[in-house]
Amino acid sequence: MSYTALYRKFRPDSFADVKGQEHIVTTLQNQIKANRIGHAYLFTGTRGTGKTTVAKILARAVNCENPTEDGPCGECRICKAIASGSSMNVIEIDAASNNGVDNIREIVEEVSYSPAEGKYKVYIIDEVHMLSIGAFNALLKTLEEPPAYVIFILATTEVHKLPITILSRCQRYDFKRISIDTIVNRMQELIDAEKVQVEEKALRYIAKTADGSMRDALSLLDQCIAFHLGQELTYDKVLDVLGAVDTEVFSRLLRCVLERDVTGCVKLLEEIVMQGRELVQFVTDFTWYLRNLMLVQSSDNLEDVIDMSSDNLARLKEEAQLLETDRIVRYIRIFSELSGQIRYASQKRILVEIALIKLCRPDMEAERDSLLDRIRQVEDKVENGVMAAPGVLPGAVVNGGDVAAAAPVQRPKLPKAIPDDIRAIVAKWPSIVGNADNPMRMYLKGARLSLDGESGLQVVLEDGPASDYFGRHPENKEQLEMLLADFAGKEVQVSIQVVNGSREFEDRYVDLSQVIHMEIEEED
Repeated sequence: MSYTALYRKFRPDSFADVKGQEHIVTTLQNQIKANRIGHAYLFTGTRGTGKTTVAKILARAVNCENPTEDGPCGECRICKAIASGSSMNVIEIDAASNNGVDNIREIVEEVSYSPAEGKYKVYIIDEVHMLSIGAFNALLKTLEEPPAYVIFILATTEVHKLPITILSRCQRYDFKRISIDTIVNRMQELIDAEKVQVEEKALRYIAKTADGSMRDALSLLDQCIAFHLGQELTYDKVLDVLGAVDTEVFSRLLRCVLERDVTGCVKLLEEIVMQGRELVQFVTDFTWYLRNLMLVQSSDNLEDVIDMSSDNLARLKEEAQLLETDRIVRYIRIFSELSGQIRYASQKRILVEIALIKLCRPDMEAERDSLLDRIRQVEDKVENGVMAAPGVLPGAVVNGGDVAAAAPVQRPKLPKAIPDDIRAIVAKWPSIVGNADNPMRMYLKGARLSLDGESGLQVVLEDGPASDYFGRHPENKEQLEMLLADFAGKEVQVSIQVVNGSREFEDRYVDLSQVIHMEIEEED
């Protein structure tokens, strides 16, 4: 006899065997007891949470000759016929491959015939979101007012794709993800029945990897048992089969990142690759590891939320004291972005290496959380006595090496005298800009003015389209000089300067508009 997969062999036969969906099971049992069975049900939820299983149990329960409190008896002629798939009363349809109008019209025609045996004809339409618009329209009227002996059970993982007209005609039941403890307890029952030895730590890792899906958990367990057939299934063996990495490796990697040891990170990644570990799983697991660090740092009472042993939890709390929350959030952001890119990338290892270098080198990024990390990096180096060359900004490179800290940027001194023509241009700047043609007028609105030497005018623009307009096209700068010359009656020397924000402008330039405004107020 051929082997039967665990998730098929131990598929629940009664409501009592369904795990993690008590809110749905209890409701359906009460409906059957009170004879308040609906005509259309919608079962929605993530994969492997029991939608089709519960639909089949419900189909047997409403037709069972000797129903019990747990649902169908499983012994009567109708129960056996439905279980073997030979019953004409329960029709299963895969909407992924039968999604046309003609397929649904066949159902509508069959609905008019009463069941040959039992009370109800039950139509289970799996992946119902795959139906075409025409098929939904063909089903609509029958779904709203079917004969008294017909029950429709629609199952889907993507309920948002269903038309509202379908949703409004069904009783909706949301199947939630199954908890790790529930999955572990169920797997323990199965391995006891199969007489297989498995470490509890291994079961918990499989349950965590399944991400709330009982079917995925049993499939992974089946795979691990087959690989180490006849041996005790340990945690390390499960990691080998699934291509996963032990949490101790994550701890070593984190310490390399905190020390900004790029070489150490790359060498550790080399070990992981040479061990045959799956990089997609590695990225996912390390992201979860960082998530646990963040939660431990946020609260002291999260033992129930973070599923790990007391030893690992103690080590996690120790490591959480080594870094700040904003840095953990930055690490999570980088690896979350990586997880969305790596799955279909051809060069997965290179993407992971880039992400690790980003963790160690915050100056590679411009995001706010990276800036905080860069400031922290500068502070650490200043405390260690490493100083920068005068006038060099943080993160700059001098003679091929990283500069640890920047000397304070000296604010420019106020000019001794401002030429009258420059003073007049600054005072009338809004009207001068108003006379310019677009797009120059638009770009000059955000410009700020400073003095270039003793008689030149500096037009300071923020890095972006405005600076590109003048910097990359000299003819635009010449046009601006002509505009100013027409106003002043003499040639005006203009230089274009670029800054990365108001703070840099304030640190490097004197704002002539403020100086002239203060002088005017003093004269008044």
